[in-house]
Amino acid sequence: MRFNAEARAEYLRFATAPPAEWSGNFRELSASITRMATLADGGRITQDGVREEIQRLQAAWQPQDNDDPEELLAADVSSRLDLFDRLQLQAVVQVCRRSRSMAEAGRALFASSRNQRRTINDSDRLRKYLARFQLSWADVSGTTTTTTS
Repeated sequence: MRFNAEARAEYLRFATAPPAEWSGNFRELSASITRMATLADGGRITQDGVREEIQRLQAAWQPQDNDDPEELLAADVSSRLDLFDRLQLQAVVQVCRRSRSMAEAGRALFASSRNQRRTINDSDRLRKYLARFQLSWADVSGTTTTTTS
């Protein structure tokens, strides 16, 4: 697997520029290159592939300013929410969006009560809480489900 010269230069300019966040450090960089290699035709990463990856990374790095659960909820669910439930769900969405996994979000959300339980499965508790609002981890986090506790 190889970069063509123009694609390599474009990716390096992007990757080393100050706006490049790389919050996941080496893992995120490695995943980016692996993704391009996997999607490349004929064993060469082209400028088109680099541009697609840059767009994906830039979109992922955009701040999630809107933590209002209203955009995620079905109209019939939204109409039944009290202000208390809406505010609580908003806080849960905020935690989920800044967490890397369902388990991490669950640990943050249930940090005190988890010690009072015989069985600790924060991911399952979070999954059940979201299901009350017909939501999933993917809905609130924008990622795939990860249930490691």
